Amino acid sequence: MAMSTNNDSGALEQTALDLAALGIVSAKRTDERRARINVEPDPVTEHGPARVIALCNQKGGVGKTTTTINLGAALAECGRRVLLVDFDPQGALSVGLGVNPYDVELTLYNLMMQSGVKFEDVRVKSNVAGLELLPSNIDLSAAEVQLVTEVAREQSLARVLKPVMNDYDYILIDCQPSLGLLTINALTAAHGVIVPLECEFFSLRGLAMLIDTVDKVRDRLNPDLELDGILATMYDARTVHCRQVLSRVVEAFGDKVYETVISRTVKFPETTVAGEPITTWAPGSGGAKAYRALAREVLAP
Repeated sequence: MAMSTNNDSGALEQTALDLAALGIVSAKRTDERRARINVEPDPVTEHGPARVIALCNQKGGVGKTTTTINLGAALAECGRRVLLVDFDPQGALSVGLGVNPYDVELTLYNLMMQSGVKFEDVRVKSNVAGLELLPSNIDLSAAEVQLVTEVAREQSLARVLKPVMNDYDYILIDCQPSLGLLTINALTAAHGVIVPLECEFFSLRGLAMLIDTVDKVRDRLNPDLELDGILATMYDARTVHCRQVLSRVVEAFGDKVYETVISRTVKFPETTVAGEPITTWAPGSGGAKAYRALAREVLAP
């Protein structure tokens, strides 16, 4: 058992070195970054133009959808107008907000691929003030095939969002767990990327591929794209492995790692069944407090 632990630790250290070698950030967290978690956001009297953030990780089950919903709800609590974009054919984001994607007549697929469909025809208002949704379902999987022959295929989502940029403060895109054409569309439309990262070794190893994709999109399609931050999710402080992974991520990415950490809790699956964010389902829970803290970090200048 001791040999296995040493091997795991060595692999984690090597992975951290490989990630740090990408040269994205220094390996230190500043007091300024740490202080953002306690900064109360200023109220707003006008809205827009929106900052578009893609929540992306090619590994599934790391908390992308949970983070999109709850970060969006927490930003809306702060008085921001937020649009959530369900860019995964599984439609989990829509379900998480209480929308049955198969009962929706028009979805994001229709808005992207069919002329004459208007944004207002697809947009769905949530039960949270200031939080709205572009729903999706399995039809969106056809878009990835159809877009292959389209001119400027990587800009299809950006074209859809451009007319409404001044109506929102934040647009959060829930990406599918792959690095295919839909994800490239999301990265092309985005100003920043938030990477929800499960505190588990294989999630850490997949970061290099994702960062490489972000770099390529920045170089070839979207020079404004930047890595906003890495969010540790599904964290369990009781396990040595979780603590080691988080430590290695901080070593490799420094200030690009959010101070907020999202811990495991049974409340998150319950909110999916309830079809609402944890900020309204269990407003006093640790999960709700964590996403409010994350929202303060995102809003901090």
